[in-house]
Amino acid sequence: MPKLKIGALPDDRPVKVTTELSARVHRDLVAYAEALARENGQPIDPLKLIAPMLARFMASDRAFAKARRVGQAPRAGGDGTD
Repeated sequence: MPKLKIGALPDDRPVKVTTELSARVHRDLVAYAEALARENGQPIDPLKLIAPMLARFMASDRAFAKARRVGQAPRAGGDGTD
């Protein structure tokens, strides 16, 4: 089986978000979690995949990265880090 794009999930402090998914997206999310569980040998909650999937999507979107770079300027009196 090919390596899945989402690997181990980082232990990060969560922010609660409520959203709706289409039934099709939910079924695919459950199927992805099952495939990841087979690959890693441990069960995973499909909902825990949403954040790393979104993060990977945004990290791979070159237009988004460019827009962020162009739109970000150091704050007055700050060092430019977040």
